[in-house]
Amino acid sequence: LMKKSSLSLLTSLLLTPVLFASSLSKEIQNNSLVVYNSNIGLVHEERQLSIKPTESTIVYEGVAKTLHTDSINVSLPDAVTLLSQQYRFDKLTQTKLLESHIDKKVEVRMLKNRNEFKIIPVTLLSFSGTNALVRTTDFQVISVASKSIIFSDIPDELITKPSLVWNVKVQSDTNEKMKLDYLISNINFKSDYILNLDSEDKATLMGWINVENRSGKRFEDVTLSLLAGDVNRVSQNRPRYQKERVLTVMSDAPEVREIAHEGYHIYKIPFKVNLANNEKTQIKFLTKKSISIKRENIARLSNPLYSDAMRKYGVVMYVTLSPLGVPLPQGVIRSYSKLENSTLFLGENRVPHTSKNTPLKVKIGKNFDIHIKQKVIRRDNNQKYYNVDLEYSVQNDSDFTKEITLKIPFNRNHNSKITTTQKYSFTEGNLVTFTLLVPANSTKIFQVNYESKK
Repeated sequence: LMKKSSLSLLTSLLLTPVLFASSLSKEIQNNSLVVYNSNIGLVHEERQLSIKPTESTIVYEGVAKTLHTDSINVSLPDAVTLLSQQYRFDKLTQTKLLESHIDKKVEVRMLKNRNEFKIIPVTLLSFSGTNALVRTTDFQVISVASKSIIFSDIPDELITKPSLVWNVKVQSDTNEKMKLDYLISNINFKSDYILNLDSEDKATLMGWINVENRSGKRFEDVTLSLLAGDVNRVSQNRPRYQKERVLTVMSDAPEVREIAHEGYHIYKIPFKVNLANNEKTQIKFLTKKSISIKRENIARLSNPLYSDAMRKYGVVMYVTLSPLGVPLPQGVIRSYSKLENSTLFLGENRVPHTSKNTPLKVKIGKNFDIHIKQKVIRRDNNQKYYNVDLEYSVQNDSDFTKEITLKIPFNRNHNSKITTTQKYSFTEGNLVTFTLLVPANSTKIFQVNYESKK
């Protein structure tokens, strides 16, 4: 007798392909995946189909468990007419194997003596719980333990991988390529960036795409694209997951390519990737060195026409990167710098989708050493006009000269007037902007008169 595995060792059979009438190649061609930032993905696969007029079923194995059955878009050869389809996935259990082998030949592993077993051929008649009735070759009916029954194969009707089953009508012998597209759930992406401030005016930016795949399917050597935008979808509760693995893929391949399409932005990863199920995959897609940067200390103040007391304001530090020449998907950027051979984390904030020719402004955090005070010196309002004198005090307690920008909203119109000895300009529409160079450990004070019609 050939050596056979018992039910407890049957898991190895899961890797054995089930034979169906039609011949569908195991090799997937031109496979691609579009991941949306709304917890869905679009799968595209192509396979070679060989089928004859006598055949009526195509089984397409290996689709994602989270497949949206109402999104299936299949393109079959002209000689094959699709009649109906089902999504099938039978989890292999002892009960299902027993049910599928009623009135079929199986084998039983029975104790011969204390240290020896024998295997006998039988026909399975019925089963109930842990016991089964079998008929031996000499027509004896005996009761045996269900777990002692040995199965030689997995019946065709038990599809152990998530599969699409198509009922078809075939007009002639066909050996052509078929294409399949479908939507899946529980797959998402986000972008993360690392900004290293190398010097006062240079920086290095690294970009990572983080794809979280819990769709129930592993993607091998797939062409990956990411679609950024708000795709209209019916609201669904996102499941919670407790176990997670992270795989990092680093590449020196060309950087991500952006395509604007139908009001969205598609980011194409220019190398093939593997996305395991129940894993987060981090793909390094961007490295830019020696980026020119501009450092800014900016304070945003209140409208002087409505100020009635002294106010204090903090100053926020920004770093503006010159245009990178490549588009950046929205994400989180974390900033670092070096101090005496140690790395310091400076802050993090979100960045929007940024086109290739747009400077990227990154908020670092509040400046500890710079303080702004705004004080009302005089107010002379009447029924038609606001008129107020304000004093601004800009204090720099650091050991370095700092350039500090004050941005003050003001009702700018042909009836408004600003009087001051300090140079200013209008930015962002109606913001009165003062840019001051304040020496180390000193304070700059100046006054401004604002007048505007009510």
